[in-house]
Amino acid sequence: MVTQSQLKFHRITTINDPYFRKMHNLMREVFPPEEVLEYSLWAEPLEDPGIQVYVAILSETDEVVGATEYRYYSGFNVAMTDFTIIGRPQLGIGRFLYKEREQDLKRMAEVSGQELLGMFAEIYDPYRKKDHEFGGVKPMDPYVRREVLSHLGYQRLDFSYVHPSWENNGEAVTGLDLGFMPMREGMTSLPASLVADFVDNYYAVLSAKPEAWLQMMEGLREKDEVALLPL
Repeated sequence: MVTQSQLKFHRITTINDPYFRKMHNLMREVFPPEEVLEYSLWAEPLEDPGIQVYVAILSETDEVVGATEYRYYSGFNVAMTDFTIIGRPQLGIGRFLYKEREQDLKRMAEVSGQELLGMFAEIYDPYRKKDHEFGGVKPMDPYVRREVLSHLGYQRLDFSYVHPSWENNGEAVTGLDLGFMPMREGMTSLPASLVADFVDNYYAVLSAKPEAWLQMMEGLREKDEVALLPL
């Protein structure tokens, strides 16, 4: 049986890291193509000190069995979980990645003199879109993941969410909710301006924005608050 001590949390800061190829291959196995940034395009983002890309390495085999990417935005005092991959079942990978990420984010918030407000995540809605295979990896099943994220405290923001394709082709990606996990008890909504500013900042790297995304952003700008609802 694998113990947590047999998993290593390793940060990747360059595409020349031998573990990056393993991570990218794992991403391509698990996620649909429009959710995976092309290999060479990772070079610049990985050098950004604000982007945290970590893999879980199984010490015994040197295999990348999980990965997570996240960021802390001190100006908004929020974090974003870009992705979390559990590549194999029954290794405790999900819990391992969650705890390591949580500790790191709390540390970054403390360094900036703040207490983390919460964390965004894009969450697949399998009740609307049922064709997510995720490489046949059962822990990545969208029904399972959605329930796990709900248990962790994530809620969905009450608006129809789309995002630009990471293939940067101007296509709109649907079938997801924008979720948020508050770090403070009793939060029932977020300022719409915070949500809009965050999403605008997050997708600034993509030049091709679909019309549906532009309309979504316009709608957010017209609101005062966005309610937090159960997943």
